[in-house]
Amino acid sequence: MIVLKSSHELALMRQAGRIVAQVLERFREVVRPGISTLDLERIASHIIEREGAIPSFKGYRGFPAAICASINEEIVHGIPSPERVLEEGDIISLDVGAIYRGYHGDAAITLPVGQVDGEVQRLLQVTQGALEAGIAQSYAGKRLGDISAAIQRYVENRGFNVVREYTGHGIGQEMHEDPQIPNFGQPNRGPRLRPGMTFALEPMVMMGDWRTRTLSDGWTVVTADGSLSAHFEHTLVVTNGEPEILTKL
Repeated sequence: MIVLKSSHELALMRQAGRIVAQVLERFREVVRPGISTLDLERIASHIIEREGAIPSFKGYRGFPAAICASINEEIVHGIPSPERVLEEGDIISLDVGAIYRGYHGDAAITLPVGQVDGEVQRLLQVTQGALEAGIAQSYAGKRLGDISAAIQRYVENRGFNVVREYTGHGIGQEMHEDPQIPNFGQPNRGPRLRPGMTFALEPMVMMGDWRTRTLSDGWTVVTADGSLSAHFEHTLVVTNGEPEILTKL
């Protein structure tokens, strides 16, 4: 069941989203060669707790950390570690969630570590563009499939592939609510969008094949062919006008 949020609930989700956005903004400032993913975990935990929130991810289905830190061919759910030290030319996908007074915000970015080559930079630009293409379809009266189709079309027209096995999702009092929002699909299909619907859109894009596998830690998802992957995400609400992004400063 898709839950429409009240103005009071949206006010709390804006606060949760603002906290997530603060973490991601800090990551943009500190990601560099030599920093570990555990350093990034500690930064995120400090900001989330300082703002009166708690991490959405820590303990969720047993996940051990406050952020997902996924490097290069890792798509999602990378576990922070002092041994994972960023190197020049890496890319890192950072996914963050915060709960503020019972309501979630969820967002992700992929950042270059130092200098990356042109095709890798294009992967990041296309993934961010795919998120923007999905947001541009998030208007009342549209259908859920319009979002999925827009993301897929944007990515594939630029020579990359979208993940098929992981999706965007509804969000609110639960981190994952109905509906699931695939990064591929047909337009004019699925539920019609209504004001008060809150979604986390999150295209994950591969330079190679779309297939994935999970590492022996039981969490980290990687591209099956070892190609690089990028991930961008925002939490938004459908309104009577333009969609409002809740995880943007």
